[in-house]
This record gives sequence, structure tokens and C-alpha cells, in this order.
Amino acid sequence: MTGYTMLRNGGVGNGGQPWMLRWSSRIRLTWLSFTLFIILVFFPLIAHYYLTTIDDADDAGKRIFGPRTGNELCEVKHVQDLCRIRESVSEELLQLEAKRQELNSEIAKLNLKIEACKKSIENAKQDLLQLKNVISQTEHSYKELMAQNQPKLSLPIRLLPDKDEANLPLPKSNRNCRLHNCFDYSRCPLTSGFPVYVYNSDQYPFGSYLDPLIKQAFEATVRTNVYVTENANIACVYIILVGEMQEPIMPKLTDLEQQLHSLPYWRTDGHNHLIINLSRKSETQNFIYNISTGRAMIAQSTFYDVQYRPGFDIVVSPLVHAMSEPNFLEIPPQVPVKRKYLFSFQGEKIESLRSSLQEVRSFEEEIEGNAPADYDDRIITTLKAVQDSKLDFVLVEFTCKNQPKASLPTEWALCGERDDRLELLKLSTFALIITPGDTHLVISAGCAMRLFEALEVGAIPVILGEQVQLPYHDVIRWNEAALIIPKPRITEVHFLLRSISDNDLLAMRRQGRFLWETYFSTSDNVFSTVLAIIRTRIQIPAAPIREETAVEIPHRSGKAAGTDPNMADNGDLDLGPVETEPPYASPKYLRNFTLTAMDIYRNWNSAPGPFHLFPHTPFDPVLPSEAKFLGSGTGFRPIGGGAGGSGKEFQAALGGNVPREQFTVVMLTYEREEVLMNSLERLNGLPYLNKVVVVWNSPKLPSEDLLWPDIGVPIMVVRTDKNSLNNRFLPWDEIETEAILSIDDDAHLRHDEIMFGFRVWREARDRIVGFPGRYHAWDIPHQSWLYNSNYSCELSMVLTGAAFFHKYYAYLYSYVMPQAIRDMVDEYINCEDIAMNFLVSHITRKPPIKVTSRWTFRCPGCPQALSHDDSHFHERHKCINFFVKVYGYMPLLYTQFRVDSVLFKTRLPHDKTKCFKFI
Repeated sequence: MTGYTMLRNGGVGNGGQPWMLRWSSRIRLTWLSFTLFIILVFFPLIAHYYLTTIDDADDAGKRIFGPRTGNELCEVKHVQDLCRIRESVSEELLQLEAKRQELNSEIAKLNLKIEACKKSIENAKQDLLQLKNVISQTEHSYKELMAQNQPKLSLPIRLLPDKDEANLPLPKSNRNCRLHNCFDYSRCPLTSGFPVYVYNSDQYPFGSYLDPLIKQAFEATVRTNVYVTENANIACVYIILVGEMQEPIMPKLTDLEQQLHSLPYWRTDGHNHLIINLSRKSETQNFIYNISTGRAMIAQSTFYDVQYRPGFDIVVSPLVHAMSEPNFLEIPPQVPVKRKYLFSFQGEKIESLRSSLQEVRSFEEEIEGNAPADYDDRIITTLKAVQDSKLDFVLVEFTCKNQPKASLPTEWALCGERDDRLELLKLSTFALIITPGDTHLVISAGCAMRLFEALEVGAIPVILGEQVQLPYHDVIRWNEAALIIPKPRITEVHFLLRSISDNDLLAMRRQGRFLWETYFSTSDNVFSTVLAIIRTRIQIPAAPIREETAVEIPHRSGKAAGTDPNMADNGDLDLGPVETEPPYASPKYLRNFTLTAMDIYRNWNSAPGPFHLFPHTPFDPVLPSEAKFLGSGTGFRPIGGGAGGSGKEFQAALGGNVPREQFTVVMLTYEREEVLMNSLERLNGLPYLNKVVVVWNSPKLPSEDLLWPDIGVPIMVVRTDKNSLNNRFLPWDEIETEAILSIDDDAHLRHDEIMFGFRVWREARDRIVGFPGRYHAWDIPHQSWLYNSNYSCELSMVLTGAAFFHKYYAYLYSYVMPQAIRDMVDEYINCEDIAMNFLVSHITRKPPIKVTSRWTFRCPGCPQALSHDDSHFHERHKCINFFVKVYGYMPLLYTQFRVDSVLFKTRLPHDKTKCFKFI
């Protein structure tokens, strides 16, 4: 008990017990640290030794902890997948490294090439700069040589009215006036453009006496004429309208004379003035006969020989259709050639009627007897004898059933109303026109009215009296449309009329119809003809016919255009130059100032009848680049070509007299963007293509995000005023070539076909050259014409959905062809191709030319076209019959001619091998 207490108190006894506790704690901590040291150091060494000793056993298969090879390790099921991944990654790393090395090598090579190209570009730039310098020097030298070889010309000085003191030679009498002594040429320079000033008749007292219809029609014509100017100071000719007067309220002649002499630009004698007296009725009086007109020119329908000044005054036709266009449906057709009556005449002349009826002899007695003293009496007797002989149906009446129209002395007055006279003339092959018995009356309004009505309905005029001066006789060859017979030959008239062949009759009737439509039918024609005669007399070139201004629709281009292998599969053919030539416009035709429109256009066409006269209508279609459309035979073309060569040279170049020429594609479209883009892409790489004019016929503009193809030539997208198929043939100012390829937006043509068509057109520039052929046929049961699209070896039309034609015909179609035809095209939205074929055949009297054996060109995968509608063909039947009425005859001509080439692909259908080929 005591000892325990000592220990508890920390010492021996009471003082040693704490020390013992502290010592025992230190002993236990030291032993614990030593034990941990032995475990952490020696135990791993012993374990390592033990393991290595076990792996040294001879049986390798019993190794458990020893190192293993890679394959042995992979045999372990748990790590096989990881091994495969490691091997795959290793292989890919090796491959990527190899590729990296190859790319580095290629990059190094390309860097070398880039450096070489940069050097080449620098050298090329230097060479280009040198070439530009050479070209500039050459142009400068050329200009110097041209300046040395050409005389220096300056425009003539224009004389203004306030400085006008022209000393014109005074003729002995105003009746002796001619251009050389009564016309001031100094006011009309060659470069003036022929400005014409027209007085406003309402500003003068005599204007209130004018016939309202005449005045209204004249004013409407003046507003649209290209030569009329409002600046009187620069005018070449001054025009004043004085008739037709309303007879009950006509002014005094002395007052009218004073009013004329008081015109602000009359200048004492009225030189360079034209006084126009139009007649709407046959009884128009010649009141100007008693008026002093000085040196002014006169244009009217009635002249006495002492009044008329040849080459100075103008005989004009009567203005029957003052404010209305002629109705072509009421005009009889030109066929059949012979009508019910061989000839007809209705008229009355009081002075000689009784004496001529006192004795009526037979036809045989008239031939054998002596001629009467009065030719009119002999004419009456002879014509009555022919009527009584019953050899032919003729109708002659020398007394009017009703009161005859007023007429001049010795003039045959008209009988009945105009409609009654026209009905008789529609039944007459010839229309007799007996000139006045007074030989001093060279032309009268009554004779001019008879001539107008005969030409209107297709009765060939037979004019008895060679002294007559027919309207516009100095510029119209009347012997091609009328028979002018002296009165003493009245006994031979019947024999002469019966001896004329049907072909000659049809040609004369066709020429008369042309003259009536061009110079007589409307107030525009009459006024334009008068101006054209004056302008031609003083040798001033006509104003160029206007072109349609193309309003371009902005569009984005840049889409790389591919080439359809079906379109460009040309085999071993060379269609054109290897490198595409930049756009090249046709040479502009510059008129020689010594020539006039009347002389130039007459040499264009050798076809008889009206067709050689058609181009120089009063509208003066003097074209900027189309005056030589009939080919090199006109002598206006540059000399070139003639290299000959084999087939290879023929394929690679155009050759001929115009070795350098291009064409323009005109493509009409309406809201078919995808089809249009495909068609444009097919034109990529087409040789000799100048540009593409896309006629956008829809009021809705193309999509803004639409990307147009880049085909190597400009694409002009033209906006139109309305949706009309006539827009296809507008003479757009963007068309700078003579050759036009009109093509539909869904047409499929190979490049070799297009090139062959272009070559053929160059050999026949006045004709339509195309691919799909059609023909017309006569429907006997219905007595009408039919449009036929069946396959045939004979054709009369070529569809303009894929055809070449001259730009000249675009002007004629848009500005000269009767408006009624264009109106029908707009009404049916159809038949524009038929109208163009009618026009060209009417002008040239030649059929179109079909090339290759292709009969259709439609896109098989494109949306359905209008031609697939059943009503399409019914409308075309109606169009053909209406066009025949407008022209008065069927101008289309049949042909079995087709052009193929051994140098281009020819694919004949197996069932068409019987058709002849002309190569």
C-alpha cells in the first residue's frame, strides 16, 4: 500500500513516481518507431528478394511476377483491345508524318512556281505596255496619214431669217420656177437633217375656213413626223395648209393672197415655202390658180398646164381616209386574178353626152370608120360597141342614175356614192379612167379620186390620156401598176386588155396595192410622201429610222457556266476560232451624201413588182447598219476572204467576202428562270456570238438572288412595256450585228447546228434561215387556209423560235408592217412567227431556207409550252387567213429545198430518207 502510493506520487516514496511514468512513455515511443522502420525498410527488401528468387525457376511457364514480352502481355484478355488501339494510332501517326513531309515538299515546289509566275507576269506587263505604246504610235501615224490624204471640210454656214439676203436669180415669171432659181439651198445644208416648220393655221383668218377633218388629220400627222421642228429659224422648208376649204364659207381670194404674203417667214416671195391644198372630195376647186404664190411650191390634186411647174410642184393624192385607218377586212383579195367584168366605167360629162349618143355604131363599124373629131365621142362609141359585142362582160355607163358629182369643165363626173362605186370596182379586173377633154387640165381631183378607189380595191387602172400627170409621178413608176394609153388608141384597148397574162395582171395588182398602202391610204402616208419628194429633190439624206431603246434590268452574273456535252458534242469539227473573239459589231453603213434613198434601195432587190420599192416608203427606213442586207453583190461590203482552203480551213474560219462577222442571240422569256438559265449556259463557248439580248416579257422582275451564268459574252436583259410576242422582233439598239438568231428559251440546239445555220444565212442574207419547218395548205371543204406542222419534205415557213434573219426585217416588222397584224398577234398571243414569214416572203418573193434534218427543238424536260394547247393550232389557222386578207394574197411560197452539209453532223430520221437533200 505504501509502495503503490510512492509510485503514484512520482518517486521513491512520495517523490519518485512522476519520473518513472515519463521514462516508460519514452521507452514505448522509441520501440514503436524502431518497429515501423524495420517494417518499412526490410520487409520490401525481403519481399523483392523472395519474388526474384521464385522467377528464377526453370519452368518459364510458372512465372507469375516476372517481366513479359509485348506479345505475351497482349495475350492477356483484358488488354487486347488497348493493344489494338495503340497499334492503329501508331500507324496513323506514321502516315500523317509522311503526308506532312509530302505537303511540305509540294508547298516548296509551289512557292517556286509562284515566284516564276510573278516574274512572268512582270515580263508580260512590260510586253503589254510596249504593245500599247506601239499601238498608240501606229494609231497616231494612221491619223496623220489620213489627215494628209483627206481634204479638210467644214459645215456650210447656216443663214438665219434676219440675215437672209439670198440673191436668187429672178425667173421671167413665177410659172417658170424651178429648184435652181426659186429654192434657197443655203437654208438646207446636207447635214441639217431637213428641218421643216409648219405654220399653225388657226393663227390666221383662213384657218377657220378649212375642212375640220382635213385640218385635224393634218395636225395629228405633223405632231408625229420626225422632220417637223418648232424652231423656225433653222427650218429648211416652211409648210402652210390652205385646203380643203369649205366652199359655202370660202374667203375672198384676195384676202387669202394677202394672208399668205403676210406670213412671218414669207420674205417677200415665199421661197422655200410649200402650200398644201388637200382634197377629200372629187369636186375640190382649184382656187390657188387665181392666187399669186410667188416662189412657193404647191402640192394639190388639180393642176392646169400653165399652173403646174414640173420638178417643183407636187401632185398629191386625195385624202379620203382623213381620220381613220383603212379596214383591211373590207378590201377584196387580189385573187382570183380575173373578175366578173373585164373593165368598167361610170361617169357623165354633160357637154359631149348628147352629141355622142346621136349615132351609135357597131364595134366593127367603129373599127373601120373614120375617127370622130372629139376623142371623148369616139371613146363613148367604141366602149358601147365593145359592150354590145358580148365578147366579154364589160360595164360602161355614161349617164348617172342619180345627180352626178360636181366637176370641172370637160371632166367626167363621178356617179353615185363612194360605197356603190367600190362595189362595182370589186367586180372589175380593169377600171377605166378617162382624163378630161381639156388637154390643158393635166390632172383633176376627180381623176385622182378614181385612181385612188381603183387601187384600193385592186382594179387595175387604165388611164386614157397620156398627158395626165399622176400623183407623185416623178418618183413612182406608174407603168408597173397602171396602163396609160393615148386616147387615139381607144379602138385597141379591148385587144390590149385581153392580151395581158394572168401573171402580169397579178403583178400589176400587187404593185397597185403596195402603192395605195404606202403613198395614198392615210394622212401620215400623204404628208410623209410629200416631204420625202422634196427631201429627195434637194438631195438631203433621210433621217435614220429610230431604234427601240433597251431598258436594261440589273442582274448579277458570275456563275461559272458549264457546257452541256450534248450541245457541244461536235466530234472532230472546228466550229470557229479556238479563242473566243471579243464582241464585234457589224460595220455601220454611212450614206454617201450624193445618193438618195430612192436610188439606193432600188438596187437591193431584183424581184419584180412592189418589192423593190418597199424599203423606201415615206417612212424613210434608212437604217444605220442594214443598208446592205442582200450580201456582197451590192458593192458596199469590205473586200476580204477568198483564201479558199480545204475543209479544215472552211471549218476554222468564216471566209467569204465578209470573213469577220458575228451574230446576236435574241431570246424571249416569261417567268421561266430555271429554263432560261439552262438555255443561256448552253450558249457558253459558242463561236461568233456577239451578245445575248434576253427580252424579259414579264411585268415581274427576275429574282434578286438569281445568279446569271457567265458565258464569255455580254448578256443584256431588256425590260418591255407589256407582255407581247411582238417584242421578239423589236429593233433594239443593243443589237449591233446584222445577223439575229431568234431563239426560244426552251430551244435545244447544238453548237454545230447553230454554226451551220449561221453559215447558210450568210449565203442568203435576205431570207429566214432556220430549223423547224412548217407549211400552209388549202382546205377545200371550208375554202380557207390551214396551218400544218406535220413532217413533210415541202415547207413554206420556218419557225422563228430558232431562226436567223436580218435586223432589217425587225424595222419593217415593227414600223412598216400593217398595225392590224401586230394587233392580232397581241390578241391571240400567238402567230408572230407566221407574221414574220409572211413579211419576208412578201418582200423578197422567196421561201425560207430550212437547215439540217431537225424537225423539233423543244426541251423534253421543260414546262409545257403554249404550243401544246389545242387552241394553239386553231388560232394559227385564223391568223393565216387574216394575214392573207391584210396582204390581199397569199405571199408564202412552197419549197423542197433543204440545206445540209457533209462537214457537219446530219441525223436523218429513218422514215424521212426519201426526202431529197441539197448540199
